[in-house]
Amino acid sequence: MSIEQSQYVSKKRQTLVEEVTLPQGVSAELKDGIMTITGPLGKVSEDFSKIPVELKVEAGKVQISTVGARRKNQSVIKTAGSIIKNAIHGVTKGYEYRLKVIFAHFPMAVKVQGKQVLIENFYGERSPRVADIVGDCKVEVQGEDIKVTGPSIKDVGQTAANIEQATTVKRKDQRVFLDGVYVYERIRR
Repeated sequence: MSIEQSQYVSKKRQTLVEEVTLPQGVSAELKDGIMTITGPLGKVSEDFSKIPVELKVEAGKVQISTVGARRKNQSVIKTAGSIIKNAIHGVTKGYEYRLKVIFAHFPMAVKVQGKQVLIENFYGERSPRVADIVGDCKVEVQGEDIKVTGPSIKDVGQTAANIEQATTVKRKDQRVFLDGVYVYERIRR
């Protein structure tokens, strides 16, 4: 065995490490593969039990490590880092989606009732269409604009999608029947 062979370390055994620094006023807690990040706008919980990474929370930093230095391991560690960075951004600045109510003949009325959004008089229907509000999102109706805000990008996006999908028209030509509620802006404050 030569010297060159003994110094070689395979990519399977190398360890990749990435650190994410927590800003002032933001704390992280790890319990059973679920990381909870708390900040001034609320808290966001992310499940890392299915992602093959090791997480450690130490003195204002979150350390992400994985065994292996292949392209797959690099992508997994960057994905985990992005999830944590998005959660930190959400609890410090928040996310906002804006939707527009569009109608041609029947004027729609949009109301928030508890954890549901009611869309009334959609194409003259008697019963309202219902969309669920996910997580800690807040929905505000301002005339023909709807504003969905919250700390979790997943919850805000899913709530906006629920509202948009509640007004889908089936068995009709979508180029002609354009009434509905549509997302027109995504804001990362």
